[in-house]
Amino acid sequence: MGLWVLEYETISKRKPEPVMGWTSSEDTLNQVQMRFETQEQAVAFAQKKGWDYDKAIAHCRKVIPRNYSDNFRYIPPEQ
Repeated sequence: MGLWVLEYETISKRKPEPVMGWTSSEDTLNQVQMRFETQEQAVAFAQKKGWDYDKAIAHCRKVIPRNYSDNFRYIPPEQ
């Protein structure tokens, strides 16, 4: 299947930084991600640390590759 990711819940709200406009947060733990090969390894690690956890399966994204020139391609109308 894929890698299982263990990440912390964010405690503080994210907000735009006033000078540069970047998204900032007071909590640096939201940058930490731990990756495991199996779901069982991720769950065992969380249980060993005594953490509460939720399991969520990622949704599959359908990516349609496009070029910038596709925006200007002429498609004749159907008659």
